[in-house]
Amino acid sequence: MPVHTVKNASDLDTRVLPNLQRILLPNLNLMSDAVHSSVKGKVVQKGPVVSCRQGDYLLKAVIQEEDLQQSSVSQQASINVFFFGTMAKDFSLSVSQEMLLSVTRQKAFKFNFKDIVLLAGFIISKSPTEQTNRLHPCHLEMSGPDACVYVCTSAVSPSRELSAVSSEELLLFLFTCKGSQPRYTYVPLNELKPRRIVNVYGVVIFFKQPFPTKGTDYCSTLKITDQSNAKVGCTIFSERLEDHPKIFTIGDIIRLHRVKAQVFNESMTLLTSLGWSAVTFDGAIGSPVEPHASSRTFHFGEADKRTVETLRQWAASQPLLTSEPTVPLSSVQPRMYFDLSCQLLAKACIDSRCMLLKVWDGTKCGYPLLDVAVATDTWEGQSTTSKDREDMTANILVYDNHVEVAKTLKPGTFLRLYNLHAVPQRDSEQPPDVPSRLSFHLHGGTSFGRGLRVLPSHSPDLQPLKRLLESHADRAVEKEVNDDTLLEVWYTPPESVGAAITEEFYTVQTCRHALQQVSLAHVKRSTPPVVCHVRAQVRSYKPRKLYQCLKLFCPQCKSIEEVPDDGTIAQVFQEALRNSLPCSEHWAVTSSMDAPGAGRVITMHVASDMVLDNTHSQLLFLQSLTLDEMCVISGMHKNIVPVQSENRRMKLLDFSAPFLFCGDKRYYGCKRCSRSTFVEPVVSGGEMWDEHDVAKALGVQLMQYTLLIQFELQDGTSTLDALLWEDAEQFFHVSSAETSANQDLQDKVQLIMDRLHPPGSITAKRPWLELCLSAYSVKDNGRNRVCYQITNTETRGNFFTAH
Repeated sequence: MPVHTVKNASDLDTRVLPNLQRILLPNLNLMSDAVHSSVKGKVVQKGPVVSCRQGDYLLKAVIQEEDLQQSSVSQQASINVFFFGTMAKDFSLSVSQEMLLSVTRQKAFKFNFKDIVLLAGFIISKSPTEQTNRLHPCHLEMSGPDACVYVCTSAVSPSRELSAVSSEELLLFLFTCKGSQPRYTYVPLNELKPRRIVNVYGVVIFFKQPFPTKGTDYCSTLKITDQSNAKVGCTIFSERLEDHPKIFTIGDIIRLHRVKAQVFNESMTLLTSLGWSAVTFDGAIGSPVEPHASSRTFHFGEADKRTVETLRQWAASQPLLTSEPTVPLSSVQPRMYFDLSCQLLAKACIDSRCMLLKVWDGTKCGYPLLDVAVATDTWEGQSTTSKDREDMTANILVYDNHVEVAKTLKPGTFLRLYNLHAVPQRDSEQPPDVPSRLSFHLHGGTSFGRGLRVLPSHSPDLQPLKRLLESHADRAVEKEVNDDTLLEVWYTPPESVGAAITEEFYTVQTCRHALQQVSLAHVKRSTPPVVCHVRAQVRSYKPRKLYQCLKLFCPQCKSIEEVPDDGTIAQVFQEALRNSLPCSEHWAVTSSMDAPGAGRVITMHVASDMVLDNTHSQLLFLQSLTLDEMCVISGMHKNIVPVQSENRRMKLLDFSAPFLFCGDKRYYGCKRCSRSTFVEPVVSGGEMWDEHDVAKALGVQLMQYTLLIQFELQDGTSTLDALLWEDAEQFFHVSSAETSANQDLQDKVQLIMDRLHPPGSITAKRPWLELCLSAYSVKDNGRNRVCYQITNTETRGNFFTAH
C-alpha cells in the first residue's frame, strides 16, 4: 500500500525515510533532486476522487508548509499535488483537510484537522495554473512504484474554544464530518472569466456527436445557455466514447465540473481540463431527474435536483430551446433530412466503412423502400418477418465515423438517428409515374448534429414508441400468430442482385482508338507511353471515405493539395483578426460596421469603378471577420474576397483559406504560384464576375477542384493500380467544383462507386468494365516509375440498385 499511517508527527522527522533530504516547499524548483528528497506539509485542501480514463483515478490536493514562519514567500508555501491510480483512493480514505463549517447563519467555525503528510518519490512539473490560483509555480505528481505517502492524523482542533460551541452544534459538526459530500459552486455563464477552472450548469441549444480527432481522442462540441441568456460553446475531449456527455436533443441539461474557461474567436468557450466530468439530464418537464454521468463516481444531491427543475421551467418558456420533433417513417418525404426514433431489429456489416441497420418505428412509409441485398450469414439478429409487417421495416446505411458506434449496437435496442437523409432512387427503365424508391443514409461527418445514440430508458420518446410497437404485437395475437412469430426480428428477405441488374450498369470507352482488347498482364509488360483497352473488375479502391477523394490541383505547377477543413480555415481567419487596422487604398471606397456583440469593426472595400454597379456584380473585399460571419454574408452575395491589413495596405489571407467565397462554393489559390499582395486589382469592364475573372484580377493562380481515386483492377491475369483523375468528371458525370458543395452530387459519386464495387460483394458479383488505360513514366526519387491512369471512359446505365 503506497499510503502509510504513523501515530506521532515527530516520527515523520526521525523514523520515516531518514536517508532522504527534506526540502522546504518555498525552496522547491524544477531543478530540485526529486529522487533523494522529501517534502512535508499539512493538507489544506483535498478534492474528490475522479475517474479520468479506463481503470485510472485522480485526486488533487493542496499541502502547505507546516511552519509558515520559515517561508519567506507565502505564495510558494502551498503547492498542488496530484495523486494517481490506487494511491488517489488510498489518500482520500486516509487524509482529512482543514474545514470551514457553517453551523448556523450567524456562526461559522474553522476546524483544523491538521493532517500532516510526508511525500517522497514524486515528480516535479511546472504548474500551468500558477497565475490563476496564486500557488507554487511547480506541482507534484504522485504515481509509479517509487511514490509513497506517510500520514499523521491529528485530533480535531477548532479555531475557538470548544466550550463556546454548544453540544448541538458540535454534534452537527461531527455528523457533517462523517458523512459530508463535496459542495460545489456554479458560475453563471455570463460571469465566466478566462483561464479559470469552473463548474457550470446549462441548457443545450446545439450539439454534435463525438468524432475522432487526428490524435487518440474523440471530440464533441455543444453550445449551452442559462437564465443569463449568455451562450457558451463547449469542446469535450476524451479517449473513450462512453465518457462523452450523453445528449439526445436540444433542451437537455448538462452539468460540467472542472472545465476551463477561455476566449476563442472572441467568444467565451469551455474546454475539458484535468479531472473534468459531465452529467446530463432530460430537459422535459415532468420526466425523472435521472443523471447520466461520464464518471463512475459523482455527487448528485437535492440542490442539484432543484437546479435541474429550475432550468427545465426556464427553458420551457424559451421558444428557441424547443427541439425539433422526430419524424416517423410514415411522414418521411423524398430528399428530406430528419431525426428518427426507432428500434433496431438486425444489423449487418457491409465493409469497414458501412453498416446496414434494419429498423422499424411501428409506422409504414408512404413510399416504396429500397432493399439492400447482403449475405444471410452476415446478419446479427433474426432476419425474417411476417407478411403483414414487411412494409414497416427500413434499411439504413450508416457510413464512415458512425460505423464504430453502429457495431456496438444490439438488436432490440431503441435508437435515435440524427440528420438521416431520405434519398430517392429510380431505375433507368422505370416509368415516370411510378414513385422512386427511398433509401436512408446516415452520411459521414457530424454536420447538423449527424449521428446516432441509444435512447435511455427514461426518454420521453421511448414510452410512446414502445406502446405503438406493443399494439402491433397485440394485433398479431388477434390474428393467431404463434409466439415464435411474435419474437421474430422483422426483416424483408432480400432478392439477390441478378445479372440483369448488373448489365444495366456498364462503362464505355469514348476515345477513337482502334485498339484490340488486351489483358492487364499485357499492359504491365508494355513499354510506356502506351494506350490500351482492357476489360477488368474493381478489386478495391481508395480512399474508402469518398469525401477524401476531392482534391485541389494547380494547373501551373501541377501540385495536388488536400481541401482544408473548417478548423484550419477558421484559424487563418482568427490570425488575420490580430491586425485589424483599416486599410487605405486609393482605388477603393471603404465603409464599416460593428460586429454584433464582438467589440470589433468589420470593414468593407469596393472598387470605385464598381460602386454604382448592381450589388450582385460587385466584388467585395471584407476585413476583420470570422469564418462563421463570412459564411453568412457569402450566402447573400456572390463574390467576396477576405483580406487583412499589413502596414495599412490590403493583403490576401494565407492561402490555406479560400481567397474567394461565392455562395456555398469556395475557391483556393496556389501557395507557390500566387501573390498575396496586389497594388490595384483590374476590376472594371465586366458585368458578371466568375472565379477565373477574380483570380486574374488579384494575381492568384486558381486551383481547380478535382476527383482523385486509385483503383486496384483485376482480370484473372494480373492486378494493376490505376488512377482516375483527369477524366474523373466525365467518368462520374459530375463537376468537381459543384460536387464540393452539393450533397446530391456527392451521393451520386458514392452510388456509382457502390455499383463498381458493391459493398460486401464477392468477385463474381462485381461488374466487368470496359476501360481505356494510359501508361506513362514519372520520376520518383531519381528513378523512373510506371503509372497507369483511366482515361476516356464514362459510366452508363442505371446508377441505382432497386428491387
